[in-house]
Amino acid sequence: MRILFAFENPLPNAEADAEVFITTARYLAPYTQDCWLHAPVAGSAAPGLVERLAGMPVVPAWAPLGNAALRHFCAGLTIVLRAAFRRADLVYTRNLWVAFMALLCGQRVVFDHYRPWPDQIPPLQYFLYRMFCHRRFLGSICHSEYTRRKYIELGVPEQKLRCVHNGFEPARFAAPLAMAEAKALIGVPPEAKTVVYTGRVNQRKGLDLVIEAAKQLPELLFLFVGSYGAGPIERLASGVPNIRIIPWQSEADLSRYIFAADVLLIPPSLQPLAKFGSTVLPLKLFLYLGAGRPILAGDTPDVAEVLRSGETAYLVPPDSRESLIAGLRRLTTEPALAARLAAAAAADSLNFTWAARAETIAATIAAWRISAPAGQGGWGAAQTRRFRAESRRWFAHFARTRTIILPPAG
Repeated sequence: MRILFAFENPLPNAEADAEVFITTARYLAPYTQDCWLHAPVAGSAAPGLVERLAGMPVVPAWAPLGNAALRHFCAGLTIVLRAAFRRADLVYTRNLWVAFMALLCGQRVVFDHYRPWPDQIPPLQYFLYRMFCHRRFLGSICHSEYTRRKYIELGVPEQKLRCVHNGFEPARFAAPLAMAEAKALIGVPPEAKTVVYTGRVNQRKGLDLVIEAAKQLPELLFLFVGSYGAGPIERLASGVPNIRIIPWQSEADLSRYIFAADVLLIPPSLQPLAKFGSTVLPLKLFLYLGAGRPILAGDTPDVAEVLRSGETAYLVPPDSRESLIAGLRRLTTEPALAARLAAAAAADSLNFTWAARAETIAATIAAWRISAPAGQGGWGAAQTRRFRAESRRWFAHFARTRTIILPPAG
């Protein structure tokens, strides 16, 4: 099997989309006879660095690094001209435009993405249906069952859709730090009870709810790790003495904050999933599982696919400040509960490694390649009505807000 992996954003970079795609490609490489990575690269030294990160030859995309829309357009338009495109058995991509161009030019495609595009941009629904039902579209790797269901509702044949959750790298926790040692390394008193959030510090992550809870929990120290500078969340937190804003950390330094956590926090809010559409099953969730620390998160449709309430995490109703406060108090005052949840999460984490993900994807692709092409699916009157109604709602939403992601109705 020869695979051309196609990524549309400049490399190297530390964003979550790059981490997921490049790590998946690196772990899939041993299952291939030949593989290449087609991506925009920044600087003359970048191709060599990216090759080392991805573990495969890099085909630099003929695309500008600046304007994102133009870069995506050029990456898809020119990938079909490359020798690796002709040599590959399939193109593996997370970009709809690249997938469309590959199909148009006679190549087979595997799509890999986390977003439920039919819900978020309804005018794309019929286009997505036709593309996913194309005979050379082998299938889509969905990062959550939540997203997979959205394509099934669209009428795409179920056999073309496989949910394969993301993962983490166990080597990151090969040398765990004791909590007191980790706290000393980051300048936190050993007796302090810490609640740690890692990831982008912005208003799309539900951190405003956490700030309100922190005001009612002065006995706890909240660490928001991942700030890029002064922003709305930084301003909201500036007057709260028990919140520390920490700049974005390297992979090595981030582990200190994770090991210093009495509680690892995924803000229990529906906003990232429903309002902004920017996060479905956050990548940090899988890293938290392997850390050996108790996790508090919201009981949202995506998170509940992986975390089991009362078993591997403490899940609370989303967007409830009172429930968040109560959960944090329990996890920081009931050591037996915290230890039980942390141990179960660490044991369950072995099911969510990058190696396990790649093994599942490789087997799925192999099955797709030998199976007969799926039929045209099930687009009918119900899908047409939904397409028209949700497209009207999308256009009204876009005219009012100038944002392209449509929140769920209600």
